[in-house]
Amino acid sequence: MRDVQNQTDARGIAIQRVGIKDAHLPFLIKTKDGGFQQVLARIRFTVSLPMEYKGTHMSRFLEILMPWSTKPLAEPEMEAMLEEALERLDAQSAEVELAFKYFIDKYAPVSGRRSILDLDCRFKGTKRRGEAMVFELGVDVPFTSLCPCSKEISAYGAHNQRSVCRVEVRFQPGEECIFIEDLAKLVEAQGSSPIYPLLKREDEKYVTEAAYENPKFVEDILRDTVLALRKLPGIAWFSLACENYESIHNHNAFAAHEEYVARP
Repeated sequence: MRDVQNQTDARGIAIQRVGIKDAHLPFLIKTKDGGFQQVLARIRFTVSLPMEYKGTHMSRFLEILMPWSTKPLAEPEMEAMLEEALERLDAQSAEVELAFKYFIDKYAPVSGRRSILDLDCRFKGTKRRGEAMVFELGVDVPFTSLCPCSKEISAYGAHNQRSVCRVEVRFQPGEECIFIEDLAKLVEAQGSSPIYPLLKREDEKYVTEAAYENPKFVEDILRDTVLALRKLPGIAWFSLACENYESIHNHNAFAAHEEYVARP
């Protein structure tokens, strides 16, 4: 059977990323307590394509992914996946990103009622032939923010809003990546108050007053998160995008920052 994809291309353009997007497969993600959580991941999987090739072999991406869908997945497994893509697709670089919902336990601050909070998370691995994989963990962390200006100028009350900080982190080679649970806890602590899926009246009173006593602009949240991330051992780079879904405006407040972390 004729292989059209393997024909030569005369246009002289190498493609940086080509592959599949929005494939969905289940995976097992390691949890902090030593167990595993099954997640449904939305996948983007690409390789570089030399200028002399007309196309890549799309079916091979799923052939590579399928065996991993029933195994625990972490950095070593993602690197093995990318190494196989480099070899089977004759590429110089490969990249895979898995986006998934991850669930963590939350306990109401007064009643202690347990509930489950869903977090939007991402694993991303990038690998060039002959080099170690660059792994990136991403988590979108929700919390409450309360406006310092509103509190200052109002006779009583202050407007607040639900906020989200989108954080991406990379670690130094040889350093272990932080657990999703710990990264989420670190980031939510920089807001005015955490959020909880389930609150009784005594809990609602507590979080309302806690936010009032801890007002923060979006700029405050971003700067406090930068300082907290700089203290993480082994961190090499991070990116932050904080957004407050404003309750008194028809627009949102936004702040973003990224940096490489220098180590002594």
